[in-house]
This record gives sequence, structure tokens and C-alpha cells, in this order.
Amino acid sequence: MSVKTSIQKLGLEKIFDYVYRDPDKNLVRVIDWADKFSPNEFESQRKIIREAITNPQHPYYSFIRRIINDVDSNVVKTLAVNFFINAAMVGWPIQEENRKKYNCNIPWAILLDPTSACNLHCTGCWAAEYGNKLNLTYDEIDDIINQGKELGVYMYIYTGGEPLVRKKDLIRLCKKHDDCVFLCFTNATLIDEEFADEMLEVGNFVPAISLEGFETATDDRRGQGVYQQVIKAIKLLKEKKLVYGISACYTSANFESITSEEFYDSLIDLGVYFIWYFHYMPVGNDASIDLLPTPSQREATYQRIRHYRSTKPLFALDFQNDAEYVGGCIAGGRRYLHINANGDIDPCVFVHYSDSNIREKSLLDALKSPMMMAYHDNQPFNENMLRPCPMLENPEKLRAMVAKTNAHSTDLQSPESVDHLCSKCDQYAKNWQVVADKIWNK
Repeated sequence: MSVKTSIQKLGLEKIFDYVYRDPDKNLVRVIDWADKFSPNEFESQRKIIREAITNPQHPYYSFIRRIINDVDSNVVKTLAVNFFINAAMVGWPIQEENRKKYNCNIPWAILLDPTSACNLHCTGCWAAEYGNKLNLTYDEIDDIINQGKELGVYMYIYTGGEPLVRKKDLIRLCKKHDDCVFLCFTNATLIDEEFADEMLEVGNFVPAISLEGFETATDDRRGQGVYQQVIKAIKLLKEKKLVYGISACYTSANFESITSEEFYDSLIDLGVYFIWYFHYMPVGNDASIDLLPTPSQREATYQRIRHYRSTKPLFALDFQNDAEYVGGCIAGGRRYLHINANGDIDPCVFVHYSDSNIREKSLLDALKSPMMMAYHDNQPFNENMLRPCPMLENPEKLRAMVAKTNAHSTDLQSPESVDHLCSKCDQYAKNWQVVADKIWNK
């Protein structure tokens, strides 16, 4: 750790210690200091933060105080230092330097699958059928993180399979790489008191728990009794004063309930700190196009989530509809990439076509591979940021990239041709374009 980084880390820790002594008074004083010493930096952001801190009517007034009062102070400080100092202030400049140096994308976050195994058998999930045949070893994950940090990457996100099948290894990695943030998409059924205590100890592990909606919808897909197991896990995480969130995939079937105000408010009541909404993707030979949201459903999701964000104390991300805030598609290493349990390096967690494997190439060499460079050279895929994806909204773009680079399918259960995948998106893309252009051009 450099002297500058050490000073920044110590400074942030001291700020938190000061805030915790009297949050109501000292939160405002911290912003006063920021205004005094950095009057021309992040002015609009500081204005928003000041409003959230000082105005009791602001939706994030209670949210900020809930973080201070209901989350373990060491967890708050650890996550803040690793996210704001390491992943942002330290990591981002290194990423930018490497983008220029190597003329390729350098990610802000790396998604990886520790295992293809899962303890559940959810309807429509390949992991339920494929089982536990594939794993990244501890040493392989450790090496990926080491390579990532050399490029300035301090944010790692676990997918699967069910990552917590490997929870001992994941905690071990948290301890070794205590300068990183680890987010984990999980069904939460393996979260017990021992693991919650380990999360409390490391402070840099955050679960994003999958829900299909309320009890009936969740149990219909994930199995009888799973919803109550999830609620039990959430209550345990709350009791232990940990940070946790929700991952929710909206489809034509569950759209109304999962984007409803009732569901959103229920998460607030459960003490959830964030929700990440994903649009259903028809990935896989047997994936149903009937589950694709209609244009009116997607538009309603767009409107609802923006309304909730401006009125309710819960932070929401809308993966498909928030591209305007990040300049379009973030895959292909532009902001993230995906490494599956077989070591295949995919441009996206939803786009399973690759020409590289982490067991054969370095991370940097993979980022300079033909498939990743095709992403680099073609982003953004559409000037309308409500049509960011080269698969879902611009399927002709994915067809062309796969054909040009000879990338192969990395689907672990049933390899799917790019034409088969994109054919399921062609009509959707045409239908959504009409609505997306109307919203974007307002």
C-alpha cells in the first residue's frame, strides 16, 4: 500500500470515527469541510448528499442513518475504504492508465463463478441439471484477483451455481484480499450463524440474495420452503448488523409483483440496503421467449424504479434500464467481464461466447483477444442508452462479433449457436425500439 493510499485510508477511518460520535451534527460538518477544501470538485454530488443528510423529508435521510445505526461500524469502515479508496480513488486511475497503455478495455469489476454446483434445483436453471462438475480452484481464484489488482480491479462479484457451496474458500479469499470488496449473488439458504459471524469478521463480503417475489413465486421456482429460509437468513444478517441486498429478475410472469410498491416496501421492512433488478434474458437452447417482458412492462419497470429511487429509502439498480448512467453496455471488460467455473472468459454473464480461458491466457491477454476487442471497438452498441445490449436490443451486433472472432459457445449444459440465441431477441428488439426511442427522445 502506498503512503498516499495509507493516508487516504486513515483519513476516511478518522472521518467515520468522528461521524459516529454524533451523526446528526457531524455528518453535516463533514460536508462543510468538503465544501471548504474542495469547492470545485463533485459539487453536484455534494449538493445531493447535503440534501439527503439535512432534510428529514428526503428518502435517503433515514437510509443514511440506518447504515450508521444498524450496520456494524467496522463493516461500514471496511466497505467504505475498500470501495471509495481502493476501487475508486486508487483503482480507477490505474485502470485508466492501463486502458491507454494497452488500448483495450480494463474492467472495474470481475464476475466469476467459483463453482457450477448448487444446493437447489430451480426450474429453468442449468446448474440444477449440470451439478457440481466444474470448479475454479482456490489458487485459480486467488490468481485472478492478483491479476485483477495489477490492473486496478478491487471489486469482485461471485455468481454460479451457488457460490456459498464454496463459502470456506470465499472467506479465506476475503481475508487474504482484505483490500477488495466481494459481492455474492446467492440463494441465501447456506447462510447460517457461523458464516454470518465470519462475514462480520472480514467486513468485505456482501450478499445479494435472489428472490422471485413473494413466497409463492419464490417457492414455485426454487422449491417449497425456500422463501422462509431466505427470510430467516435476512433476519440473521440484520441481527448481525451486516450489509445485504436483493437480486430480482423480472419476467412477463412476475413483473407485476416484483416491481410492485408492496414488494419494494416489504424489502425496506426487512432492512434491505439495495436491490438489483435484472431483465430476463432468453439464454440457453430451452429458454422461453414467453418470459420476455413486453415493451409496456419494461417501460413500467423503468418508471416505477425511478419513482421508488426518488421517494423511498432503498437503493435500487436497474441493470438493463440504467445504461444512460454508465454510457451503454458495460460488458466485454469495459466495466466488467465474466469468468465461468470452467475458466472461460465471457464478455458478459448473459453472453456465453468466448475465445479465451483463464487457464490458458492471462487476464490481460484475454482482454486483448478478438472477442473482447470486438466489444471495445463497437461500444456503445446504440446511441439510445435504453437499447444498450448487443444481444437483447441489437442482436445483429452480437451475431457479427461472434462470426468475426470465431468465438465458441461456453454454455456448460447445452451449447447454443449465436443465431439461435439472437433469433429469440429479434422481434423483442424491434418491439422495444419503438418504446425506447419514444422515451429517449422526450
